Amino acid sequence: MIHVRPIWTGYLTFGLVTIPVKLYPATEEKDVHFRLLHLSCGTPIKNIRYCPACDREVPWDEVVRGYEFARGRFVTLTQEELASIPLENAGAVNILSFADLGEIDPIYFDKSYYLSPNEGGAKAYLLLQEALRDTRKVAIGKLTLREKEHLVAIRPYKQGLLLSTLYYSDEIRDINQIPEMAVEATVHPNERKMAIQLIEGLSEPFRPENYADQYREALLQMIRSKAEGLKVPAREAKPPEKVVDLMEALRRSLEQARRSREVTKVPRQSSTKAGALRERHR
Repeated sequence: MIHVRPIWTGYLTFGLVTIPVKLYPATEEKDVHFRLLHLSCGTPIKNIRYCPACDREVPWDEVVRGYEFARGRFVTLTQEELASIPLENAGAVNILSFADLGEIDPIYFDKSYYLSPNEGGAKAYLLLQEALRDTRKVAIGKLTLREKEHLVAIRPYKQGLLLSTLYYSDEIRDINQIPEMAVEATVHPNERKMAIQLIEGLSEPFRPENYADQYREALLQMIRSKAEGLKVPAREAKPPEKVVDLMEALRRSLEQARRSREVTKVPRQSSTKAGALRERHR
């Protein structure tokens, strides 16, 4: 079994209660990563820190951080100066308030982490978890992580607590900045009715295990085939049909959804009958 290492240890403050906690990443990316190679010889290319003014490579000990406050004008900051910034939440997750989860629009959620108790914090941790579950609330607080003060939401998740970093309100782009969002069209009542029927016909409980990254699987299969010297067949993606008659497209979609549901029901009935037959012959 793989053991995940904590990325942060500190305290969670809940009123006058202080709970020692650890923070673990709750998600992991499964993207296929590529390296850049030199076409002629296949050697991985190096990224070099180069100064065009001095015309030479720059070692790490000569690199400083700079903020461009005007075009071509920078303010430099050393690691010591960054560390000297007074942060009220350094080393702790400070709970500031509580809210209903439904009040937080999903656009605000960034990354999720498991929040576990550290030594001596089990009882207070369990108390907070049970209180949040009983009140159906999420805790809103702040956490300084990787030189940034994050707004966070903490909620019960299975047998523990889940901490999600949130975007601040000024980090959410105004929808009015997207001119195409101002749609001007007329929807016929029958079109709306059929769209609702289609949504209801395709509705089912969300089970994330039912969905897979098909592109990633196909990409990995292509990589495996090329590694084994096999020829990779070329496949052309079919462009979606252009919708000319919206009502006709909705009608065909409804028929397709009904057929799909009928097909998925048949194997379940067959497997049940097969199971019953096996039980009889035991």
